[in-house]
Amino acid sequence: MLQRVLTFVSFLLLLPALAMAQENRLSGRIVDQKTKEPIPFASIGLKEESTGALTNEYGFFQIAAPEKNATDSLIVIALGFKRVAVLVKRGASQADMIVEVPKRVIELANVTVKGGKVKDLSLGSKSATPGEGMIQGMPGSQYAFFVKNDKNKKLGNVRSVSFYIGENGFPREPFRVRLYKADGNYNSPNTDILTENVVVSAPKGGEWYTIDLTPYNIEAPTEGFFVAMEWIVSGDKFYTTNFMDTYTPYGQIMRPTFEFKESRTWSYTMGKGWTLLTLASNGQRYNAMIKAEVDQIKD
Repeated sequence: MLQRVLTFVSFLLLLPALAMAQENRLSGRIVDQKTKEPIPFASIGLKEESTGALTNEYGFFQIAAPEKNATDSLIVIALGFKRVAVLVKRGASQADMIVEVPKRVIELANVTVKGGKVKDLSLGSKSATPGEGMIQGMPGSQYAFFVKNDKNKKLGNVRSVSFYIGENGFPREPFRVRLYKADGNYNSPNTDILTENVVVSAPKGGEWYTIDLTPYNIEAPTEGFFVAMEWIVSGDKFYTTNFMDTYTPYGQIMRPTFEFKESRTWSYTMGKGWTLLTLASNGQRYNAMIKAEVDQIKD
């Protein structure tokens, strides 16, 4: 009896701490500054904590309040929008936040149209058979493969991109297509060249899945560009953070390729940024199995 009483008292003493742990969270919605429409799949991160979360398809987010410093910056990064930072305080719970994010104005360069023949050029993986292993991400993470213009061909627009989707996992779950210039630190992915939300879903796994990008008129950078898969989330129950502690891997699985002697694949983790993959097998590097079709201009 005494043991039960002591256990109950201990539980009552823990309640304030548990309540505080649950209350010290930041939550709210990310919206377009002009239209007030929600922004789906925006990346939310605390600068000093190196933690992150992802808004769901309705723009909602939830993340633990900062603990390291008295203040921190809540960084919001959304495709096609300017980066926004909001000051937040340590240990202070804040619910129902509305963060308005302004659109990023894209200035289009003057285009000179010249005569010439256009043919299809394939960049990236050429293999029909994936290598051993799996590439699986958490919500908000990305794997980007550099489709290099090895032979310095004259490039036009991006026609399509393809991902080899594994047969395991949940191959029909949605993911977002991202395209970047290699203009970050150490030639990492940085500037988006696809500024629209292209969220797709493969019909099945165990094969290549191709996405037509001709409607977006994306000019391919001369040296090549990064093609990335971004794992996203679906439904209210997925807008949360600290996935590594409590989250079961969810979504589709990409397969690797060992066609290249150089590392061309970078991984992105919310709150931590881009990291180059350097795994190798028999002198060949471990890369994401991705390819792209572009216009090749022949004079």
